[in-house]
Amino acid sequence: MSSPTLDQLHTYHAQERVIFSKLVLQFSRSPSESLLVMATWFWLENFGFEDIFATIFPLPDRLIASFANEAVSCFRCIESSDPPNGFDQIPLTSQYLQNHVSLPMIYKHRYTAIAGIKTFLNTICSRIFSDILAQVLPYSSPPYSVPGLHPSLIIPGFPHPTFGNINVMRPDLVDGVNTFNNNNSFLFPKGLWEWNDHSMESENDRTMFITFSRGFHVSQAEVKELFTNIFGEKCVVGVYMREDCVSSPNIFACNNDQQQSLFAKLVLDSVVTVDRILEGEKLQKFRINGKHIWARKYNEKKDGRTCFT
Repeated sequence: MSSPTLDQLHTYHAQERVIFSKLVLQFSRSPSESLLVMATWFWLENFGFEDIFATIFPLPDRLIASFANEAVSCFRCIESSDPPNGFDQIPLTSQYLQNHVSLPMIYKHRYTAIAGIKTFLNTICSRIFSDILAQVLPYSSPPYSVPGLHPSLIIPGFPHPTFGNINVMRPDLVDGVNTFNNNNSFLFPKGLWEWNDHSMESENDRTMFITFSRGFHVSQAEVKELFTNIFGEKCVVGVYMREDCVSSPNIFACNNDQQQSLFAKLVLDSVVTVDRILEGEKLQKFRINGKHIWARKYNEKKDGRTCFT
């Protein structure tokens, strides 16, 4: 199937474009916040809360603004390392979607939401809103020309500490026939009309950091057995630990007497499995063969300094 043209995208997402125009041009919301609002709604709709945009589109402006405020509450909840308190922070969204949706429910799927919002920012929002953003944002001016790299719009607030960067190409440089040339085809491994929301998950997105108790040796096979027994036979892609890191300068990394690794990286099949393991908590405790295992989300900046090969 051929890639969609810009006109096809604009037609397909006509309601979303009207709503985004209101957020940015009429309500004078910041472009970065408005993009995150739209990406949050895209993710919620993809997650199972259907017809969000069809529901919002005919509402009066004051209710659209209130909906947007609740979307901000959603992505700020997802940003936070602390789970939300209470179930009634987004009553309008829950009422109009006629479905039970709450911040604690969304937070239980925190890492799925982060990966999904990042994907929608870069695959949909960056394309269908570029001409609207160009009305309120300056163009970047690179000091030199890089072959294959188009000048992009400067969006204050990006890169975002949780949702990463977004590259919005200048609308005057976008190919009018086909917006997705060979340089951008990696964003859509199945084509835009058949893509899935896991298409931009990185390995780090679906990686856990596992720790063990000193003096209780845990093998890679035991880690894999534990998680596959609980979360499914194919959920574990790999378990990485150092059995021989005696020379490591990190005194917490290994037990020199027993050459025991005290941590491991657990790479999973998807970020959904990360959320199934954590269930909205920062840390989960498991037990296998009388030995304790603690699991939390992998943090590349903090955990990448350990002695993994």
